Amino acid sequence: MNIRIRDIVDILIVAVVFYKLYTLIRETRAEQLIKGIGVLLVLTEVSEWLELYTINWILGNAMTVGTLAILIVFQPELRRGLEYIGRSRFFSKSLIEIRGENMSRVVDEIVEATASLARQKIGALIVLEKQTGLNEVVETGTKIGGTVSSDLLINIFIPNTPLHDGAVIIKDDIIKAAACFLPLTDSSSVSKELGTRHRAALGISERSDSISIIVSEETGAISIAENGTISRYLDAKTLKQILLEMYKPKSSDQTFITRWRNKDEDGQK
Repeated sequence: MNIRIRDIVDILIVAVVFYKLYTLIRETRAEQLIKGIGVLLVLTEVSEWLELYTINWILGNAMTVGTLAILIVFQPELRRGLEYIGRSRFFSKSLIEIRGENMSRVVDEIVEATASLARQKIGALIVLEKQTGLNEVVETGTKIGGTVSSDLLINIFIPNTPLHDGAVIIKDDIIKAAACFLPLTDSSSVSKELGTRHRAALGISERSDSISIIVSEETGAISIAENGTISRYLDAKTLKQILLEMYKPKSSDQTFITRWRNKDEDGQK
């Protein structure tokens, strides 16, 4: 059998696609469902080999009907995968439209508000929208439409005020909405130390390319969630570095947190 170059390329493409699919469903409920489907396929083949016709008929029909059920159950993962494709460089333009002094001002205002809330141990959740639109999330809260300022952000999260419970959504230099409800993470590996606010930040980062800033009301610790990962116990200086990096055009597919960590490791060396 002759193996051509195009056959090798074909195999490599399929391998890359399967690897990307695995990274999308890893540590989510979809991973467990895939394992369950694999077991059913094995049982179907075994029942046919052993000539257990009744069991084989049941399993065969279950797999046929289950195709539609899989599409319904996997809807969040399928949506996440399509959004991942849509966010690729081939389809995208510049990530963030604001630049220069306005960019620096927005970062300064967000960092100042976050640092103040952390000192006072006031819980907060700020989501910075990027390419993936978050209008569905915005609709769950109260629309603001105001320019980003530290005073406004601090006032939103003051305890016992109408908008303090929930997330603030920021797009460019505009606070789109406050008191928004976010989906919780499906990951089973999340630390039990993390509360609902952190789980919500991870949840929205799994379903979009947004970056979330979290302030713990118990400890005042600052954290950032992006792409299903969380970086905890940041100071104001580090937060500012990450946000400034976010508003710059990317030169690679690494996340902002990953690039910051790599830069920090290089500095330590």
